Amino acid sequence: MGKLRRTVLAGLAVGVSGTALVAALAVPAQADGASRPAGRADGASHAGGALDWRLTDTGTDARFRGLAAVSRTSAWVAGSAGTVLRTSDGGRTWRDVSPAGAAEAELEFRDIEAFDGRRAVALAIGEGEASRIFRTEDGGRSWTESFRNTDARAFYDCVTFFDSRHGLAMSDPVDGKFRILSTQDGGASWKVLPDTGMPAALPGEAGFAASGQCLVASGPKDVWLATGGAATARVLHSADRGLHWTVTDSTLPAGDPARGVFGLAFRDRKHGLAVGGDYRADQASPRAASVTGDGGRTWRQATTPPPAYRSGVAWLPYSRSAALAVGPTGTDLTTDAGRTWRTVDTGSYDTVDCTADLGCWAAGEKGRVARLTSERR
Repeated sequence: MGKLRRTVLAGLAVGVSGTALVAALAVPAQADGASRPAGRADGASHAGGALDWRLTDTGTDARFRGLAAVSRTSAWVAGSAGTVLRTSDGGRTWRDVSPAGAAEAELEFRDIEAFDGRRAVALAIGEGEASRIFRTEDGGRSWTESFRNTDARAFYDCVTFFDSRHGLAMSDPVDGKFRILSTQDGGASWKVLPDTGMPAALPGEAGFAASGQCLVASGPKDVWLATGGAATARVLHSADRGLHWTVTDSTLPAGDPARGVFGLAFRDRKHGLAVGGDYRADQASPRAASVTGDGGRTWRQATTPPPAYRSGVAWLPYSRSAALAVGPTGTDLTTDAGRTWRTVDTGSYDTVDCTADLGCWAAGEKGRVARLTSERR
């Protein structure tokens, strides 16, 4: 890791190209153990031969919108039909660790947060009791249901953690305000926070459970919440773990239930990215990304945004300027902190996550889970 990290930092210092940066961050293809290459069978293309999302064989056709990357070799995914999978060998094999009864209950997992290869918290979304939170401490061999929503008005979308004990989950507005759950014991128990510090929601405003990134944290206390569906797509920010919030308009498309901010990523408490647009395949998303340098107090439209709707976004490790955005029509790369983006792959993914040891993973429809590798010729 030390040598690879020095390579990355050196590349950033001299301003290498986007594809070269991705190649420097990637794991060598011959070491990744993936079962088949990405792109060739499904029509994906690659820019300059450097970026390669290498698909792994998950053995399922579930759609994975929940992704928790632990390392280059370890990751969790959560998705439709009550499915949760885990790998500890870089995707060579996946173990089905779905909670007992989740498939029969037709639970829709849309977010998962993992602290390591044994401990994880998964969120199932939906109206009323369909919204549930599960927790495991033994790599998914057993799960405990730690929260079940009993309010028919609530619909939980995303969960995030500040550390291994403190976390939040968010619901669409109840009584005119977004509802926030809090845990202080790693997800073993949850309580609804008071809404006195939460601004009023706009008519029709909600979160999008599209990638597990509508609620994201950075550092010990800062958290951001993404919205859409209303006249304006907004981003809310709390600096005290969800007790008090401020709200700012984003630059992303709004004015329709299908439009808004779908994913957020912050590399620290000031520098963040927002992606989204209109998720309908027949609708254009000309302003699909924006950027902030002041913790979300203001947002600036990307000069050259992704060409279509994007639901997931992640900063590349050890970079102050490089990030990936993914959606059903492709992956885009920025090397200038979100000001400009260019498409580097055309495979379909819903969410993306990167790790401190320079691993990046993506997941999406039809059981697609991939690792970022460097294509060798």
